[in-house]
Amino acid sequence: MTGRNSPSATPARQRGAVLYVALVLLILMALIGIAGMRVISMQERMSSNYRGANLAFQNAERSARDSEANISRALTSAAGTFAADQEVCSPSFDPASWADGKDTTRPIGDVNEDTYIRRVDRCFAASSRRVGNKQNEETGNIYEITALASDAEDNPSSSAVIDTVFIP
Repeated sequence: MTGRNSPSATPARQRGAVLYVALVLLILMALIGIAGMRVISMQERMSSNYRGANLAFQNAERSARDSEANISRALTSAAGTFAADQEVCSPSFDPASWADGKDTTRPIGDVNEDTYIRRVDRCFAASSRRVGNKQNEETGNIYEITALASDAEDNPSSSAVIDTVFIP
């Protein structure tokens, strides 16, 4: 007599449904894993690009600030003058076209090569006179400083151009 729990009894209704369910779940898990890897890879690239752009901006900002310090030193020196790259208003200056022709593989912080200084106080009416009695209201020296920098010296992936106005 064979009972339900005897080892020699084989159920006739089992057809491997658990195997099919397990394979479908395994395929779903693999697809979720592949999708997750693609998302992580894309986020890694985005953060790397953001880092490069941020470093390029900071390097351009440093170049502009170094130029401002050079202007201040020159104006407070014994000579008291600073010769800008462009002292007259014309021709007009376009920072974007200027940056297109520049090489971004030079050493970072080379102020002479990656900045363009234009004196703009002579380009508008009522310039070069004292508005009030305070020195910071004087419009005698106004400079437009354009700075270009990249994120790395050896293999740049991002570059940034900033354009500032400096009144010493």
